[in-house]
Amino acid sequence: MHDDNMPHGGEARQWPELRYEAWKDTCATLHMWTQIVGKIRAAGTPWVNHSWHVTLYLTARGLTSSPIPHGARVFQIDFDFISHLLLISTSDGASKTMQLRPRSVADFYQELFAHLAALDLHVTIHASPNEVTEAIPFQQDQQHASYDAQAAQRFWRALLQADRVFKQFRTGFIGKCSPVHFFWGSFDLAVTRFSGRTAPEHPGGIPHCPDWVAREAYSHEVSSCGFWPGGAQLPFPVFYSYAYPEPPAFGAASVGPQAARYDGTLREFILPYDEVRCAAEPDAVLLEFLNSSYEAAATLARWDRAALERRWPLAPGAADLLS
Repeated sequence: MHDDNMPHGGEARQWPELRYEAWKDTCATLHMWTQIVGKIRAAGTPWVNHSWHVTLYLTARGLTSSPIPHGARVFQIDFDFISHLLLISTSDGASKTMQLRPRSVADFYQELFAHLAALDLHVTIHASPNEVTEAIPFQQDQQHASYDAQAAQRFWRALLQADRVFKQFRTGFIGKCSPVHFFWGSFDLAVTRFSGRTAPEHPGGIPHCPDWVAREAYSHEVSSCGFWPGGAQLPFPVFYSYAYPEPPAFGAASVGPQAARYDGTLREFILPYDEVRCAAEPDAVLLEFLNSSYEAAATLARWDRAALERRWPLAPGAADLLS
């Protein structure tokens, strides 16, 4: 069966153009929709350290909550950015779908919770967004109501490419490391490595996010990298890398490629997405950034790199050699 919305052949493997200014209204609306779905996951999923239990994950069609327990039943919620649907499915075979289309956050929230109730899934969430300056309660949010289907699909395709490379980067580390996952609070894809040592108490101060959440998230030393589509402070998509606590001279470290720079306000290295997208070898350019920024953090902070790193990262398909 052929889907006319699906990119074909080489196009599906390309890093898509993603101009923040052209889709910022859709970006803001989609941010709120993912917060609602993410909070539903958080409400039903047992706690995992550093809030790893709240995240969304990339799929071949969009983003998923992954399975959420509900008593003896399980359900999951999926964003499909090819057919532009939200699918709610349960372990007993029931399902509901919603159209992803221009609609307010309040309308999205109301329909989603009506479908959950119809499926006998009774969920209660804190119905107001986190990590944004203006936290409009979801049921009252008529301000965010944009959905450009092509832009949403391009964002998902960019996430797919980043997810793929981040997972390859992750193979080089055998210490504690997060999954590659999508945080709906900050609206970014991230992967985080840990030194194993405890960190100074985080100062908190993240908008509309309890300080204890940030302190638990940064309870141990980290080197973290990710992909963010942009915002008012930085109106273009970027890859980023930071360390907590930040070691002395981190901002002066040599990090590649040449287009990478340290942002003193954000206190992280950034690499514009377009530098990767337009490169002859995008994967190699991104891996250079990920590896060199991590090495700067780990070396300056005196991590036990010999114990934490694998010198022979497995390539895709290498597991076949073990059969």
